[in-house]
Amino acid sequence: MARRALKLVSWTSMALAASGFYLYSNKYLNPNDFGAVRVGRAVAMTAVITYDYFTSLRSVPCGSEEYLQLRSKVHLRSARRLCELCCVNRGTFIKVGQHLGALDYLLPEEYTSTLKVLHSQALQRSMQEVCQVICEDLGKEIHDLFVSFDDTPLGAASLAQVHKAVLHDGWTVAVKVQHPKVQAQSSKDILLMEVLVLAVKQLFPEFEFMWLVDEAKKNLPLELDFLSEGRNAEKVAQMLKHFDFLKIPQIYWELSTKRVLLMEFVDGGQVNDRGYMERNKIDVNEVSRHLGKMYSEMIFVNGFVHCDPHPGNVLVRKHPSTGKAEVILLDHGLYQVLTEEFCLDYCHLWQSLIWIDMKKVKKYSQHLGASELYPLFACMLTARSWNSVNRGISQAPVTAAEESEIWDNAANYLPQISQLLSHVPHQMLLIFKTNNLLHGIEAALGTCASASSFLNMSRCSIRALASHKKNTCSFFRRTQLSFSEAFNLWQIDLHEFILSVKGLRLANWVLALLCWLFPASH
Repeated sequence: MARRALKLVSWTSMALAASGFYLYSNKYLNPNDFGAVRVGRAVAMTAVITYDYFTSLRSVPCGSEEYLQLRSKVHLRSARRLCELCCVNRGTFIKVGQHLGALDYLLPEEYTSTLKVLHSQALQRSMQEVCQVICEDLGKEIHDLFVSFDDTPLGAASLAQVHKAVLHDGWTVAVKVQHPKVQAQSSKDILLMEVLVLAVKQLFPEFEFMWLVDEAKKNLPLELDFLSEGRNAEKVAQMLKHFDFLKIPQIYWELSTKRVLLMEFVDGGQVNDRGYMERNKIDVNEVSRHLGKMYSEMIFVNGFVHCDPHPGNVLVRKHPSTGKAEVILLDHGLYQVLTEEFCLDYCHLWQSLIWIDMKKVKKYSQHLGASELYPLFACMLTARSWNSVNRGISQAPVTAAEESEIWDNAANYLPQISQLLSHVPHQMLLIFKTNNLLHGIEAALGTCASASSFLNMSRCSIRALASHKKNTCSFFRRTQLSFSEAFNLWQIDLHEFILSVKGLRLANWVLALLCWLFPASH
């Protein structure tokens, strides 16, 4: 009996030693890919973050100066821990972290500023893994498909990375290759997040973050299907073909699969890179206007919205022929389809915000699930303070004091914000994310002071509402609606003209004052 036990122990030891040596010597196997390691790490980090909040803030009077300072420190520690967890667990974790990092003005600044780095810190996969996916999906080796294939990716994201290559016919292409293990890990990761969010909710009932898990559960399978991404790219290219400033790379369908997407290679600078635009003599205000027109058209007119406009997915360049600014829209994996009812309520809401009709702001905010939290909802949507919403969001630019107030409110009203996000339609969640990413781009370009984005939204909402009403009425009524639409658009143009004149007059006053204070020497 003892001999058998000794033999069993010996063979077990040899097997464990051999397995350990194999794992150690095989550089393509990563312990971070093992389910037990990923689960253990996520559970431990969630427990540490929860314990930190529970113990650090328990003995301090809520709302006091000491409480606010201590809460900010706990937010920052927790955000760094969460960022570390996302980086080591990769894949789905980075994707969810990126989503949280895009929610400026909705989550505390400590979280959004810390998690923003995830857009540029996705781990690059080895060329062996890239070759493996291409060979499995296309049935050929890389050298059989391409004349050249750059080993260093143009960019690495949470779910895939993109390489530059040249086809045998001489065309330069971008090859998007999915990370090999992300498909298998994604469903398990989402289940794990769901369990952890439910556990945290037991301790902190006022925080509702199940909406985040629900969104990941719904959207991740779509983002992992590159054929769906290619169809989205072609659909939006056709939809916005009247915009000569927009470029969407062509898809090579014969060399595309669910995990490999081949598209036309288009070069440019990131849309938040003001230095690149200045060096290439690209007008930042023109770029900002283009973004506003493009997204207003998607949201209000077509109800089909690109929901991941972070700077890595929106490039800008000078058009090779015209020399004008051209926007290049990449990564079409995540789109939100808006229902007709949602679109109409959203159009009415923006009209009410522009024309400062607070009764209708309340009415249509509540239609969209805001309930009695409609003032908070309006502030979240516009990224403006409640005072600015009451005065008119297109009347004055955001000041530093107002921006500071917005960030403070994001921290102070976090329970109410999480409650609101759990009650609004799912379509609204990605609209919030899209709006915040666009606000971030405007802030980087220094174009936030312009009211053009709000006015573009108002123009598109007027057109969308008029088009809807014309579908079910007589010829005489359609004519009336056309005149009403034209008049409302003229009012918007007049309002924009008055704002520009005010701005010019202010500039002239400042210039005159400077000339008086510092007269030119003769």
